[in-house]
Amino acid sequence: MAQLDMTPGAQIPRTDVGPQTAATQALSSAAYRDGSFRDLADRLGATLKNGKFELFRPSVGEAFSRAVIDRTLPAKRLPLVPSFGTDVRMVVEHCLAAQELRHARDRQLSLVTLVCGLLFLPGTLIWLAAFQVRAVVKKSHPAREGFYGTLALLVACGLALLFAIRPPVTGAWSLYVRLMMVAPVVGWFIAKRICLRSTIELRSRWGGLLDGGVVAATVPKAVPRDDLDRKAADLRASLERLTAEQETNIQHYAGKKGLLGAGMRWVTVEMNEDLRPAAGHADFRTFHRWDLARKIAERLGGVGASEVPGGTMPHVSVQHWVVQDLPEGADEIGRPGTPEMDGYRMRDFGIQQIANRQTIGTDTDAYVAAQLVLHNGQVVATVMVKITILGRNLRVSAYGHALGPLNGLFTAKPKPKELKVPKTGKFWEEKTVILPLVDDDEVVRQAVRAPFMRIPGLLNWLGGSLALPEPFCVRQAWTDPTWARRAQADSVLYTAQPLFNVVQQTTIEFLADHDVDVERFTNRSNISRSENQAVRPFKADAYDAG
Repeated sequence: MAQLDMTPGAQIPRTDVGPQTAATQALSSAAYRDGSFRDLADRLGATLKNGKFELFRPSVGEAFSRAVIDRTLPAKRLPLVPSFGTDVRMVVEHCLAAQELRHARDRQLSLVTLVCGLLFLPGTLIWLAAFQVRAVVKKSHPAREGFYGTLALLVACGLALLFAIRPPVTGAWSLYVRLMMVAPVVGWFIAKRICLRSTIELRSRWGGLLDGGVVAATVPKAVPRDDLDRKAADLRASLERLTAEQETNIQHYAGKKGLLGAGMRWVTVEMNEDLRPAAGHADFRTFHRWDLARKIAERLGGVGASEVPGGTMPHVSVQHWVVQDLPEGADEIGRPGTPEMDGYRMRDFGIQQIANRQTIGTDTDAYVAAQLVLHNGQVVATVMVKITILGRNLRVSAYGHALGPLNGLFTAKPKPKELKVPKTGKFWEEKTVILPLVDDDEVVRQAVRAPFMRIPGLLNWLGGSLALPEPFCVRQAWTDPTWARRAQADSVLYTAQPLFNVVQQTTIEFLADHDVDVERFTNRSNISRSENQAVRPFKADAYDAG
């Protein structure tokens, strides 16, 4: 039988993510995190779907991994918004790797649950009822959780003691009644060791990613064992499709949400004048919008060079984009299904056709985009250039967009679980007590979820799930405002100005080469630059942009 290519692929740690490492690794670390998935709502304002039983609630990592995998890998799904400054495939691979680690743990817990739980189901249900009460009280009345939670466990312990001393039946069944309250406790001790070992491993990967270490996302299920391993081949194809989709040049603008994947618009710089022939010419030489757009893109590609040592700009990525307009409330994006498309990208001649035709009154236009990934991937700055010609009027508009850093939840490193309590004999002072890494409630939560690991839909119904915003962008869904941090805001401002200058200077040179009178364009450019250097009182640390 012919063998397929056995290259490990996803098993090899991928470290060639360039300047976007920090954002990619921070998002990847979320797949390994512990804590209640309600932290996502408290910290991010994310939408959660509550389950039927609080005892089955997922952790942050479980909810995040399941939501991302279900949204990115199915063969039939809605298109994804490109995640600039992020290696989306690496994030998804870490979600798959974290899921596989938890499945290995759940297989062991399922065996413990079967032997010590299901065979002694009446006693197990009594113990589970006590922990369900604790979970419900902790969610609805956290201040009373200590009293009512302890009371529920005392009731269960009382029943266990009662059945052990005086079982309600005689004969062989009396032995079963005695064991049915004790066996779940024995299973709990075994399960705790399994859960602790798994938690330590997951936390080590969580911390390793945030420390900048090379943590491999091992996904053996993406490596086909032979040419009949259809499931692995489909998974590998889905990952490759994900990579290709991120390279699309079809973007979407959605009202106040701004350019999806690149953030809101924060500035507009324009040159707008009528085209007049230069002195000594009866008329200027005709040109197309694409000719000017191509010249601007060419010059933007070399903007990073500097004759001054240490003056080079970060790598600037320059592309021609087709931008489609969407209503602000749209929950889905689309891409043209025309012959001009090559997979997820529009061919150059298709973009050229859009650039050269009149697009006023349409929802699609061509732009030149220059993009920088700053602060180790935490900030994405984008300048988009639009060229409009109406009659003899030429308008060259440069728009600045900024996508802020990831929410602090994703950059928080694993810490010991602590609790401040009054000191003995000095109640007016507090001391810090280190809590167990895996407490009783967490052991029970993982143990009851384990048997349903192969039925994620049922687990979501039982315990709840994370609902992702649409249209979905892995990077933009979890960002904070750019302007909340001084250094990042300044970086966006400073890197945009050289790009604006190049656009204006290139436009003037291009028009001069085509016998256009550039005096008024030059004046507009000089006014724009002088306004940028003007001194006036303002609130330096307050921005209206999002």
